[in-house]
Amino acid sequence: MSGVEKIFKPALSRQPLPVFIARIAAGFPSPAADYEENKLDLNKHLIKNPAATFFVRVSGDSMTGAGIHDGDLLVVDRSIQPVSGNVIIAVLDGQLTVKRLKIKRGKITLEPENKDYPTHTITKGMDFEAWGVVTNVIHSL
Repeated sequence: MSGVEKIFKPALSRQPLPVFIARIAAGFPSPAADYEENKLDLNKHLIKNPAATFFVRVSGDSMTGAGIHDGDLLVVDRSIQPVSGNVIIAVLDGQLTVKRLKIKRGKITLEPENKDYPTHTITKGMDFEAWGVVTNVIHSL
């Protein structure tokens, strides 16, 4: 099961990085790529609501089909109302987990994106809370 290893609050530094006008080709390098357009503030791209945003480090491989791998850093926004199809951070019986939320005909399930792991059906009496919606995944190549 993919769980949450650590939780971090964002440090909102204002050190923008350069952005270039030319798009990057996946083939041969473009000689036009030498023109700097602007500065890029990753906070503006990754964090829409700083007061409601946190980062978590993933532990496990149950979400590899969604591009979420062991050790990845997830950007999570608590201000977004979770809907069916979102990847969420949830508390399930006292454990933090990352899963895809599915809601169909009033039935709530937390689904992994790895066939080796079971789907969790939320039933009455279970301790369940959606903590936030995953908006971005950060991982090294």
